[in-house]
Amino acid sequence: MSPKLSLANESHDRRTVFLDALSCVARFGMAFVWIAAGVSKIGDRLAVTQNIQAYDIFTPAWSDILAQLIGPAELIGGLLLLFGLWLRPASKVAIGVLVLFIVGIGQAWLRGLELNCGCFTPDEAITNYQLQYFGVIVRDLVFIALSAWTIWRPFTKLAVRP
Repeated sequence: MSPKLSLANESHDRRTVFLDALSCVARFGMAFVWIAAGVSKIGDRLAVTQNIQAYDIFTPAWSDILAQLIGPAELIGGLLLLFGLWLRPASKVAIGVLVLFIVGIGQAWLRGLELNCGCFTPDEAITNYQLQYFGVIVRDLVFIALSAWTIWRPFTKLAVRP
């Protein structure tokens, strides 16, 4: 084998390892995010309902329905990523949900509402809501990027049905 060909193969192998590592971080990182968010909401329906009502978008009845659904839905999404079930569709749904979260946070910020985002714990304390909103939106954009990476290049090792 010529030295040039050997270097090209070595470079390709390093690139593949790097891209696989990024894909692994994206998939399992987002699995952890969704599982943590879902588990934090299950069993505390009242606090989740109050957080949803604070956004001043939904009626109390719809807020209660969403509070019952959102925790289990996030948990299921995280488990799909963790076990490698339908990685691309699960990531597409995740992006849709994250966009809706960003819209909700953005409208609350624009309207000057001081509320608890309720993302990972139903009783997160707010100190500076302006900074918190910006940080939550940036964080969700990073989550969208990780989910998009999983769509583009899913980490299929250890996947049941990628």
